[in-house]
Amino acid sequence: MSRYSEERKQQILSKLLPPSNMSVAEVAKAEGISEQTLYNWQNKAKQQGRPVPGNKPTSEQWSAEAKLATVIETAPLNEAELSEYCRQKGLYVEQIKAWKADSLRGFMSSREQEQEAKRQRQSDQKEIKQLKRELREKEKALAETAALLVLRKKLHAFWEIDDEDD
Repeated sequence: MSRYSEERKQQILSKLLPPSNMSVAEVAKAEGISEQTLYNWQNKAKQQGRPVPGNKPTSEQWSAEAKLATVIETAPLNEAELSEYCRQKGLYVEQIKAWKADSLRGFMSSREQEQEAKRQRQSDQKEIKQLKRELREKEKALAETAALLVLRKKLHAFWEIDDEDD
């Protein structure tokens, strides 16, 4: 079983990235490595947070995890380094900036979603409180009506007994 250095693995995996966009089968055949080995390397790279495309041919079709990993990887880079990175990976600076903006929008919307959920909980609690108050009032009215009906029956029963005695 052959051992490959990390640098060699990265060189081989880079063939899966743009601009080459080679398939796993093509890289395996060209490098004389089994496809399963390449898939294992690819999965390990994904777990380490490195951008590795799945079976998507273009960078716009990459998974959200790969795009986020690219944004994180390029965050500390200045403009010149970012341009160099993009040339190596076959990406455009605008793509990475758009992915970063999408990520930030996702975070903002999650904050907004939390605020909306909080507002919804508060309105639900108010509605529950109002409904409980209405329920108590209706239970009291029902109890009063039931008491009046019982009294009415007793009164009718009393008068009927008195009517018979007279």
